[in-house]
Amino acid sequence: MGSSSGNSNSSASGSMVRSGSEEELHQLMDQRKRKRMESNRESARRSRMRKQKLLDDLTAQVTQLAKDNNQILTSITFTTQHYLNMEAENSVLRAQVMELSQRLDSLNEILHYLNNGVYGSEGFETSGPFNMIHHLNQPIIASSADMMFEY
Repeated sequence: MGSSSGNSNSSASGSMVRSGSEEELHQLMDQRKRKRMESNRESARRSRMRKQKLLDDLTAQVTQLAKDNNQILTSITFTTQHYLNMEAENSVLRAQVMELSQRLDSLNEILHYLNNGVYGSEGFETSGPFNMIHHLNQPIIASSADMMFEY
């Protein structure tokens, strides 16, 4: 084949002239190669853009998840503190219930002795202010609705 310069070559075995169709074919191949290279560049550019968009989206997602995580941690901290406060309040209420139950038991015991005439059988005077309680034959009963606590 001839040279790519488009000039004719002479040789001892004969002359070879590059024809116009060979030159057109060579130009067509060069043009296709340039188009392919340009297409590859554009494809690589689009690929880089897609990767950058994915990176940006993932970065935004990480930021949002970190924000959500902080909100959840704040909520957990608040709920834990509220729970601890309720536990402390419940402990106080349990102690008050125990104290009031003991007082109630003591008062019921006093009523039992007064109503059964313990003082009268041992020679104490059964008249007077204690004798007025003899008509109370019922123990004192407290319900949870009746217990109001103030702090």
